[in-house]
Amino acid sequence: MKQISFAQAEHQNKKKVTRRERFLAQMNALVPWQRLIDALSPSYFPNSAGKRGRPPIGLERMLRIYFLQQWYALADEALE
Repeated sequence: MKQISFAQAEHQNKKKVTRRERFLAQMNALVPWQRLIDALSPSYFPNSAGKRGRPPIGLERMLRIYFLQQWYALADEALE
């Protein structure tokens, strides 16, 4: 059995970066998520805790979904 070099060992454990991972990294770099969340959170379902019905989806997730929908011109059904 032949011993591998440090470079080969490092390269062997590195997986290929997918298009999805590249896109999400780009999206995180471009959009100031925390500033948007801070600005919108006071008006996003205030005082909804303890009420009946389905609980609202988190604001950060909804923002990301909305941005994807706008960037790719998707309908609600296509986004699901």
